[in-house]
Amino acid sequence: MQNVDAIIVGGGPCGLSAAIELTNIGLKPLVIEKGNIVNAIYNYPTHQTFFSSSEKLAIGDVPFLIEERKPRRNQALVYYREVVQMKNIQVNRFEKVKSVEKEPNGHFTVKTDKKVYETPYVILATGYYDQPNYMNIPGENLPKVHHYFKEAHPYFDTDVLVIGGKNSAVDAALELHKAKARITVAYRGNDYSPSVKPWILPEFAALVRNEEITMHFNTTVKEIRENEVVLLVDGKERIIANDFVFAMTGYHPDHQFIRDMGVTIDEESGRPNYNPETMETNIKNLYIAGVLSAGNNANEIFIENGKFHGGFIANHILSTK
Repeated sequence: MQNVDAIIVGGGPCGLSAAIELTNIGLKPLVIEKGNIVNAIYNYPTHQTFFSSSEKLAIGDVPFLIEERKPRRNQALVYYREVVQMKNIQVNRFEKVKSVEKEPNGHFTVKTDKKVYETPYVILATGYYDQPNYMNIPGENLPKVHHYFKEAHPYFDTDVLVIGGKNSAVDAALELHKAKARITVAYRGNDYSPSVKPWILPEFAALVRNEEITMHFNTTVKEIRENEVVLLVDGKERIIANDFVFAMTGYHPDHQFIRDMGVTIDEESGRPNYNPETMETNIKNLYIAGVLSAGNNANEIFIENGKFHGGFIANHILSTK
Protein backbone atom coordinates (compact mmCIF):
# COMPACT_ATOMS: atom_id res chain seq x y z
CA MET A 1 0.00 0.00 0.00
CA GLN A 2 1.32 3.43 -0.98
CA ASN A 3 0.85 6.40 1.36
CA VAL A 4 -0.06 9.70 -0.31
CA ASP A 5 -0.69 13.19 1.14
CA ALA A 6 -3.95 13.55 -0.81
CA ILE A 7 -5.63 11.86 -3.77
CA ILE A 8 -7.60 13.69 -6.42
CA VAL A 9 -9.85 11.45 -8.51
CA GLY A 10 -10.09 13.02 -11.95
CA GLY A 11 -7.53 14.86 -14.05
CA GLY A 12 -9.73 17.51 -15.62
CA PRO A 13 -9.10 21.26 -15.22
CA CYS A 14 -10.85 21.38 -11.82
CA GLY A 15 -8.91 18.37 -10.54
CA LEU A 16 -5.63 19.83 -11.77
CA SER A 17 -6.48 23.18 -10.20
CA ALA A 18 -7.15 21.43 -6.88
CA ALA A 19 -3.77 19.68 -7.14
CA ILE A 20 -2.05 23.05 -7.58
CA GLU A 21 -3.88 24.54 -4.58
CA LEU A 22 -2.94 21.59 -2.36
CA THR A 23 0.67 21.89 -3.48
CA ASN A 24 0.58 25.56 -2.47
CA ILE A 25 -0.17 24.58 1.15
CA GLY A 26 2.69 22.07 1.27
CA LEU A 27 0.99 18.81 0.33
CA LYS A 28 2.11 16.43 -2.41
CA PRO A 29 -1.16 15.32 -4.01
CA LEU A 30 -1.60 12.50 -6.51
CA VAL A 31 -4.08 12.85 -9.35
CA ILE A 32 -5.54 9.55 -10.56
CA GLU A 33 -7.15 9.71 -14.01
CA LYS A 34 -8.70 6.80 -15.90
CA GLY A 35 -7.73 8.34 -19.25
CA ASN A 36 -5.17 11.04 -19.87
CA ILE A 37 -5.28 14.58 -18.49
CA VAL A 38 -8.39 16.63 -19.38
CA ASN A 39 -9.88 13.50 -20.92
CA ALA A 40 -13.32 15.09 -21.31
CA ILE A 41 -11.88 17.97 -23.36
CA TYR A 42 -10.01 15.45 -25.50
CA ASN A 43 -13.39 13.83 -26.26
CA TYR A 44 -14.95 17.12 -27.36
CA PRO A 45 -15.65 17.49 -31.09
CA THR A 46 -12.43 18.20 -32.99
CA HIS A 47 -13.76 21.60 -34.14
CA GLN A 48 -14.97 22.69 -30.66
CA THR A 49 -14.56 26.32 -29.61
CA PHE A 50 -15.07 27.14 -25.94
CA PHE A 51 -17.76 29.56 -24.75
CA SER A 52 -15.30 31.28 -22.43
CA SER A 53 -12.18 33.32 -22.93
CA SER A 54 -8.78 31.74 -22.42
CA GLU A 55 -8.31 33.93 -19.34
CA LYS A 56 -11.30 32.32 -17.61
CA LEU A 57 -10.09 28.82 -18.47
CA ALA A 58 -6.60 29.42 -17.05
CA ILE A 59 -5.65 27.69 -13.79
CA GLY A 60 -2.82 27.94 -11.28
CA ASP A 61 -1.82 31.50 -12.30
CA VAL A 62 -0.43 30.09 -15.58
CA PRO A 63 -1.43 32.45 -18.42
CA PHE A 64 -3.39 30.90 -21.29
CA LEU A 65 -2.10 32.98 -24.18
CA ILE A 66 -3.64 32.77 -27.65
CA GLU A 67 -4.35 35.31 -30.38
CA GLU A 68 -8.11 34.68 -30.40
CA ARG A 69 -10.38 35.46 -27.47
CA LYS A 70 -12.06 32.05 -27.31
CA PRO A 71 -9.76 29.03 -27.47
CA ARG A 72 -10.31 25.89 -29.48
CA ARG A 73 -10.15 22.34 -28.19
CA ASN A 74 -6.60 21.67 -29.42
CA GLN A 75 -5.31 24.90 -27.87
CA ALA A 76 -6.81 23.90 -24.52
CA LEU A 77 -5.19 20.46 -24.70
CA VAL A 78 -1.78 22.08 -25.25
CA TYR A 79 -2.35 24.54 -22.40
CA TYR A 80 -3.32 21.97 -19.78
CA ARG A 81 -0.41 19.71 -20.76
CA GLU A 82 1.91 22.66 -20.21
CA VAL A 83 0.33 23.40 -16.82
CA VAL A 84 0.91 19.82 -15.64
CA GLN A 85 4.58 20.06 -16.63
CA MET A 86 5.15 23.57 -15.28
CA LYS A 87 3.49 22.83 -11.93
CA ASN A 88 5.03 19.35 -11.72
CA ILE A 89 1.66 17.75 -10.98
CA GLN A 90 1.90 14.02 -10.38
CA VAL A 91 -0.75 12.32 -12.51
CA ASN A 92 -1.25 8.57 -12.71
CA ARG A 93 -2.80 8.26 -16.15
CA PHE A 94 -4.88 5.35 -17.45
CA GLU A 95 -5.59 4.18 -13.91
CA LYS A 96 -9.20 3.77 -12.75
CA VAL A 97 -10.33 4.21 -9.15
CA LYS A 98 -12.56 1.30 -8.17
CA SER A 99 -13.41 2.19 -4.56
CA VAL A 100 -12.78 4.70 -1.76
CA GLU A 101 -13.30 3.44 1.80
CA LYS A 102 -13.02 5.31 5.11
CA GLU A 103 -10.91 3.42 7.65
CA PRO A 104 -11.20 3.48 11.48
CA ASN A 105 -8.06 5.66 11.71
CA GLY A 106 -9.82 8.36 9.69
CA HIS A 107 -7.78 7.80 6.54
CA PHE A 108 -9.05 6.47 3.24
CA THR A 109 -8.11 3.33 1.34
CA VAL A 110 -8.27 4.04 -2.37
CA LYS A 111 -8.26 0.97 -4.60
CA THR A 112 -7.63 1.26 -8.33
CA ASP A 113 -7.26 -1.29 -11.09
CA LYS A 114 -3.49 -1.08 -10.52
CA LYS A 115 -2.68 -0.21 -6.89
CA VAL A 116 -3.93 0.41 -3.35
CA TYR A 117 -3.30 3.77 -1.64
CA GLU A 118 -3.79 5.23 1.82
CA THR A 119 -4.43 8.95 2.22
CA PRO A 120 -5.95 11.36 4.76
CA TYR A 121 -7.73 13.41 2.06
CA VAL A 122 -9.71 12.53 -1.06
CA ILE A 123 -11.05 15.04 -3.61
CA LEU A 124 -13.56 13.79 -6.16
CA ALA A 125 -13.32 15.73 -9.43
CA THR A 126 -14.78 13.11 -11.76
CA GLY A 127 -17.12 15.32 -13.77
CA TYR A 128 -20.07 13.80 -15.61
CA TYR A 129 -19.09 13.39 -19.28
CA ASP A 130 -18.87 9.58 -19.09
CA GLN A 131 -22.51 9.12 -18.11
CA PRO A 132 -24.94 9.92 -20.97
CA ASN A 133 -28.61 10.47 -20.24
CA TYR A 134 -30.36 7.57 -21.94
CA MET A 135 -33.86 7.82 -23.40
CA ASN A 136 -34.73 4.18 -22.61
CA ILE A 137 -36.44 3.58 -25.94
CA PRO A 138 -36.33 0.58 -28.30
CA GLY A 139 -33.27 0.62 -30.55
CA GLU A 140 -31.19 3.00 -28.43
CA ASN A 141 -28.46 0.38 -28.16
CA LEU A 142 -28.06 -0.09 -31.91
CA PRO A 143 -24.48 0.49 -33.16
CA LYS A 144 -25.62 3.45 -35.26
CA VAL A 145 -26.65 5.43 -32.14
CA HIS A 146 -24.02 7.72 -30.60
CA HIS A 147 -24.07 9.94 -27.49
CA TYR A 148 -20.87 11.78 -28.43
CA PHE A 149 -20.06 13.71 -31.60
CA LYS A 150 -16.45 13.89 -32.76
CA GLU A 151 -16.48 14.97 -36.41
CA ALA A 152 -18.81 15.00 -39.39
CA HIS A 153 -16.85 13.56 -42.32
CA PRO A 154 -17.97 9.89 -41.93
CA TYR A 155 -21.61 10.94 -42.31
CA PHE A 156 -21.39 12.51 -45.78
CA ASP A 157 -24.45 11.67 -47.89
CA THR A 158 -26.28 9.88 -45.07
CA ASP A 159 -29.56 10.46 -43.22
CA VAL A 160 -28.73 11.64 -39.70
CA LEU A 161 -31.04 12.35 -36.78
CA VAL A 162 -29.76 14.71 -34.08
CA ILE A 163 -31.74 14.51 -30.83
CA GLY A 164 -31.66 17.61 -28.62
CA GLY A 165 -31.88 21.36 -28.97
CA LYS A 166 -29.00 22.78 -26.97
CA ASN A 167 -25.42 23.64 -27.87
CA SER A 168 -24.10 20.14 -28.46
CA ALA A 169 -27.00 19.29 -30.77
CA VAL A 170 -26.80 22.56 -32.72
CA ASP A 171 -23.01 22.29 -33.06
CA ALA A 172 -23.30 18.72 -34.34
CA ALA A 173 -26.02 19.66 -36.83
CA LEU A 174 -23.96 22.56 -38.22
CA GLU A 175 -20.89 20.37 -38.71
CA LEU A 176 -22.96 17.60 -40.30
CA HIS A 177 -24.46 20.15 -42.68
CA LYS A 178 -20.96 21.20 -43.77
CA ALA A 179 -20.20 17.54 -44.51
CA LYS A 180 -23.37 17.36 -46.64
CA ALA A 181 -25.33 14.96 -44.48
CA ARG A 182 -29.14 15.05 -44.62
CA ILE A 183 -30.07 16.25 -41.14
CA THR A 184 -33.21 16.09 -39.04
CA VAL A 185 -33.16 17.60 -35.54
CA ALA A 186 -35.73 16.45 -32.97
CA TYR A 187 -36.19 18.60 -29.85
CA ARG A 188 -38.82 18.20 -27.14
CA GLY A 189 -38.94 21.97 -26.51
CA ASN A 190 -41.31 24.27 -28.37
CA ASP A 191 -38.61 26.76 -29.40
CA TYR A 192 -34.85 27.14 -29.52
CA SER A 193 -33.19 26.76 -26.13
CA PRO A 194 -32.04 30.09 -24.59
CA SER A 195 -28.73 28.36 -23.74
CA VAL A 196 -27.70 28.04 -27.41
CA LYS A 197 -24.66 30.22 -28.13
CA PRO A 198 -25.96 33.49 -29.60
CA TRP A 199 -23.29 33.62 -32.31
CA ILE A 200 -24.33 30.27 -33.85
CA LEU A 201 -28.12 30.36 -33.50
CA PRO A 202 -28.73 32.75 -36.46
CA GLU A 203 -26.78 30.45 -38.82
CA PHE A 204 -28.65 27.38 -37.62
CA ALA A 205 -32.07 29.07 -37.77
CA ALA A 206 -31.34 30.26 -41.33
CA LEU A 207 -30.55 26.71 -42.43
CA VAL A 208 -33.85 25.56 -40.93
CA ARG A 209 -35.77 28.34 -42.70
CA ASN A 210 -34.10 27.42 -45.99
CA GLU A 211 -35.02 23.76 -45.41
CA GLU A 212 -31.40 22.69 -45.47
CA ILE A 213 -31.93 21.26 -41.97
CA THR A 214 -35.27 19.78 -40.91
CA MET A 215 -36.19 20.94 -37.41
CA HIS A 216 -38.99 19.33 -35.37
CA PHE A 217 -40.02 21.02 -32.11
CA ASN A 218 -42.33 19.36 -29.57
CA THR A 219 -40.85 16.07 -30.71
CA THR A 220 -39.70 12.92 -28.96
CA VAL A 221 -38.23 9.72 -30.37
CA LYS A 222 -40.44 6.65 -29.97
CA GLU A 223 -38.22 4.00 -31.56
CA ILE A 224 -34.93 3.66 -33.45
CA ARG A 225 -34.83 0.99 -36.14
CA GLU A 226 -32.10 -0.27 -38.44
CA ASN A 227 -32.98 2.00 -41.37
CA GLU A 228 -35.54 4.40 -39.94
CA VAL A 229 -36.65 6.26 -36.83
CA VAL A 230 -40.14 6.68 -35.38
CA LEU A 231 -40.80 10.21 -34.10
CA LEU A 232 -43.73 11.67 -32.18
CA VAL A 233 -44.16 15.17 -33.61
CA ASP A 234 -46.83 17.10 -31.69
CA GLY A 235 -48.05 13.69 -30.52
CA LYS A 236 -48.40 12.31 -34.06
CA GLU A 237 -46.26 9.44 -35.25
CA ARG A 238 -43.88 10.10 -38.13
CA ILE A 239 -41.39 7.63 -39.64
CA ILE A 240 -38.27 8.96 -41.37
CA ALA A 241 -35.35 7.27 -43.13
CA ASN A 242 -32.25 7.09 -40.99
CA ASP A 243 -28.65 5.85 -41.10
CA PHE A 244 -27.21 7.37 -37.90
CA VAL A 245 -28.46 8.94 -34.67
CA PHE A 246 -26.67 11.42 -32.41
CA ALA A 247 -28.52 11.51 -29.08
CA MET A 248 -27.19 14.76 -27.59
CA THR A 249 -29.33 14.35 -24.50
CA GLY A 250 -26.82 15.46 -21.89
CA TYR A 251 -24.87 13.69 -19.17
CA HIS A 252 -25.00 13.12 -15.41
CA PRO A 253 -22.63 12.22 -12.55
CA ASP A 254 -21.99 8.62 -11.52
CA HIS A 255 -24.20 8.76 -8.44
CA GLN A 256 -23.58 5.17 -7.39
CA PHE A 257 -19.81 5.70 -7.29
CA ILE A 258 -20.33 8.56 -4.82
CA ARG A 259 -22.97 6.74 -2.76
CA ASP A 260 -20.65 3.76 -2.31
CA MET A 261 -18.29 6.10 -0.44
CA GLY A 262 -21.04 7.04 2.01
CA VAL A 263 -21.88 10.43 0.49
CA THR A 264 -25.59 11.18 0.63
CA ILE A 265 -27.25 12.61 -2.48
CA ASP A 266 -30.43 14.61 -2.89
CA GLU A 267 -32.69 12.42 -5.01
CA GLU A 268 -34.41 15.28 -6.82
CA SER A 269 -31.41 17.47 -7.72
CA GLY A 270 -28.71 14.81 -7.74
CA ARG A 271 -26.51 17.07 -5.61
CA PRO A 272 -24.11 15.42 -3.18
CA ASN A 273 -24.32 16.57 0.42
CA TYR A 274 -21.48 19.08 0.81
CA ASN A 275 -20.57 22.43 2.35
CA PRO A 276 -20.24 25.01 -0.48
CA GLU A 277 -17.73 27.04 1.56
CA THR A 278 -15.32 24.13 2.04
CA MET A 279 -16.48 21.55 -0.56
CA GLU A 280 -16.36 18.89 2.17
CA THR A 281 -19.06 16.21 1.92
CA ASN A 282 -20.88 14.56 4.81
CA ILE A 283 -17.83 12.27 5.03
CA LYS A 284 -15.04 14.07 6.90
CA ASN A 285 -12.02 14.91 4.66
CA LEU A 286 -13.82 13.70 1.52
CA TYR A 287 -14.30 16.66 -0.83
CA ILE A 288 -15.80 17.30 -4.25
CA ALA A 289 -14.64 19.73 -6.93
CA GLY A 290 -16.01 20.84 -10.27
CA VAL A 291 -19.30 19.97 -11.94
CA LEU A 292 -19.91 17.06 -9.57
CA SER A 293 -21.19 19.62 -7.06
CA ALA A 294 -23.98 20.69 -9.44
CA GLY A 295 -25.71 17.32 -9.42
CA ASN A 296 -27.98 16.91 -12.43
CA ASN A 297 -27.70 20.57 -13.45
CA ALA A 298 -24.46 20.39 -15.41
CA ASN A 299 -25.00 23.93 -16.76
CA GLU A 300 -24.37 25.42 -13.32
CA ILE A 301 -20.67 24.64 -12.86
CA PHE A 302 -18.01 25.12 -15.54
CA ILE A 303 -14.23 25.31 -15.58
CA GLU A 304 -14.54 29.06 -14.96
CA ASN A 305 -16.09 28.66 -11.49
CA GLY A 306 -15.22 25.04 -10.67
CA LYS A 307 -11.51 25.85 -10.78
CA PHE A 308 -11.92 27.82 -7.53
CA HIS A 309 -13.12 24.79 -5.57
CA GLY A 310 -9.54 23.64 -5.02
CA GLY A 311 -8.80 26.86 -3.15
CA PHE A 312 -11.79 26.32 -0.84
CA ILE A 313 -10.59 22.78 -0.15
CA ALA A 314 -6.97 23.81 0.49
CA ASN A 315 -8.05 26.57 2.89
CA HIS A 316 -10.23 24.14 4.84
CA ILE A 317 -7.50 21.52 5.08
CA LEU A 318 -5.04 24.18 6.22
CA SER A 319 -7.44 25.45 8.90
CA THR A 320 -7.97 21.95 10.34
CA LYS A 321 -4.36 20.74 10.38
